Amino acid sequence: MSAKPQIKGWCPGALRPMLSGDGWVVRVRPYGGRLTAAQAEGLATLAAAHGNGMLDLSSRGNLQIRGVKEATHATLIAGLRALSLVDADANIEGRRNILVTPFWRVGDEAEVLAAQLTEALAASDAPALPGKFGFAIDTGTQPVLQQASADVRVERDAQGRMILVADGFEFGKHVTPETAINEAIALASWFMKARNAETRMAQAFQNHAKLPSDFAVPRQRQSYVPKPGQTQSGNLVALAFGQTTSETLASLVKYGSLRMTPWRMMIVEDTRHIPQVDGIITDPDDPLLRVVACTGAPGCTQARGSTRDIAALLAPHVALDQMLHVSGCTKGCAHPGSAPLTIVATKSGYDLIRNGSTGDAPDQINLTPDTLIKAT
Repeated sequence: MSAKPQIKGWCPGALRPMLSGDGWVVRVRPYGGRLTAAQAEGLATLAAAHGNGMLDLSSRGNLQIRGVKEATHATLIAGLRALSLVDADANIEGRRNILVTPFWRVGDEAEVLAAQLTEALAASDAPALPGKFGFAIDTGTQPVLQQASADVRVERDAQGRMILVADGFEFGKHVTPETAINEAIALASWFMKARNAETRMAQAFQNHAKLPSDFAVPRQRQSYVPKPGQTQSGNLVALAFGQTTSETLASLVKYGSLRMTPWRMMIVEDTRHIPQVDGIITDPDDPLLRVVACTGAPGCTQARGSTRDIAALLAPHVALDQMLHVSGCTKGCAHPGSAPLTIVATKSGYDLIRNGSTGDAPDQINLTPDTLIKAT
């Protein structure tokens, strides 16, 4: 197995970028999970002018501009401020990890709660949360964000009542639209007092933490499986490996404003049909939808080998009911959980793990691209 990678414990931002193998990674966190057509077009222009023209859609529904040079970072930030895509300071930016169901309707509770939570996290008395701690506003009739990374969730129970959920716990607490955000901030503050060294809510429950007795409402279980196609909010399109180019982004926004998702997909609002745009996936049976891969080498300095070329090579060999995760190291950034097939790059080849995650013991080691095809 490869050497243990460095875990930084925080995510890049716009005001606090992270250095990678292809330059600075500047993460843009769209407010409410939405980019207007003008914002998306401006973002595409900035990515081409100040980065290498590549953008990643992260598992937290954010867009990352890649290949930014330190000398042009300030100019890039000025451009993002003009588009209203930057927080007042890096501390507020670091706290504003908010996922919003992409199926919200204008003026509904999800849109309102997301705006209220954004304001609460910008307040001077907001809790100083760990860098990866996040929130999910998942208030549709059925939950769609339960597989996405979040620590404090607002969902609905089977009777349609709003509940507050601590990630890792099977039960929630009834809240109202008027109390939900104050209760969410209070739960985050409780975590900061109850935790030891844990940085995520579920970790605290695994180790020692116990919630108050009023968290007793059963949660619904997510049945929704995201696939490209028409939705109530517009056309859902996928990006291979969650990556796109500034040209593709600029072409896509000609058809409407964009809503981000944690599935490496975007919704093009109020659009029933999108002509073929280079770089997007519209076929729900496309083999690339069955593989997940991080940036890999050389784009990531911690990766021990390339990833996306391996994933693309293996995609046609992955069964319809399976998923393949290819990781450049044992961190597993692209898919932290378990997968039917997981491949990890090492200094001496690729290791294969069945029904496990990147940190588990491999079933086969030192594989080559050719032997990987046979192994999968």
